[in-house]
Amino acid sequence: MENSKKLTEAFDYLSLFRIESVFFLILGFVLLIYIAKKFREFITSLQKKYPDQRLSILQIATIITFVWYIFGSILIVYGAIRPPKEVLLGLGGSAAVAIGLALKDIVASLISGIVLLFDRPFQVGDRVKFGEVYGEISHIGLRAVRLVTLDDSLITIPNSQFANNYVSSGNSGALDMMIEIPFRLSTDIDIDKVKDALYEIVITSRYAYLKKPVNVVISEITVGYSVALLFVVKAYVCDVHYEKAFQTDIVSRAHKYFQKNSVKKPNSEFFIVNQAASL
Repeated sequence: MENSKKLTEAFDYLSLFRIESVFFLILGFVLLIYIAKKFREFITSLQKKYPDQRLSILQIATIITFVWYIFGSILIVYGAIRPPKEVLLGLGGSAAVAIGLALKDIVASLISGIVLLFDRPFQVGDRVKFGEVYGEISHIGLRAVRLVTLDDSLITIPNSQFANNYVSSGNSGALDMMIEIPFRLSTDIDIDKVKDALYEIVITSRYAYLKKPVNVVISEITVGYSVALLFVVKAYVCDVHYEKAFQTDIVSRAHKYFQKNSVKKPNSEFFIVNQAASL
């Protein structure tokens, strides 16, 4: 009697996975992925149409994609199988144990992904530095973050890596970002004249974001056995995509000014000779 009861329960569980249920399950996930793909294509076209709102569009799209995959998957599984309450409880307990033991790294990344979504230490479109890697966040997924470096390399970082490591964000959700450009010059120069020239070069750049301040910070540094002046231009670029273009524009125009006005740089050859003589 007891054996027949167990067989009946087994057949009841197997009946949950009918051919039509499995077909509906597969079809549901295919549609889920297909719609997500079309949504990404729509977001891409929307960014091109409204470039000024690019970061806001990406951030909203990330949240929608999270919700779509999580709740879509739950609805598909429940709609296809329609398991009884007892089965749901049993599967839930078994799944929790299996995930905890065999998939702990993936689960850690999933949980970290949810934490990243709400804690928001960085956002899609931010220029960030993580360890030795620097680039723009292109995607925040359930399992990993995708970062595009300035040489157009795509790097995938598991979400769990961000839980115990620091990450610095250059623009924190904004299009503009501060850029620091150093210049090492000789002490035998007109400091005020050079400072004003660098300031003018920055504010006349087409990439400069002038709603935020432009500063030229000057300090003394040691080069070899002598003292030199370090000029650091601190200015904001209008869009993080133009970071390197802005830096190139400032450096090239500054060096033309230095050459035209005979602004000297530290004599490195002199320092090398002195160092060699001391040895």
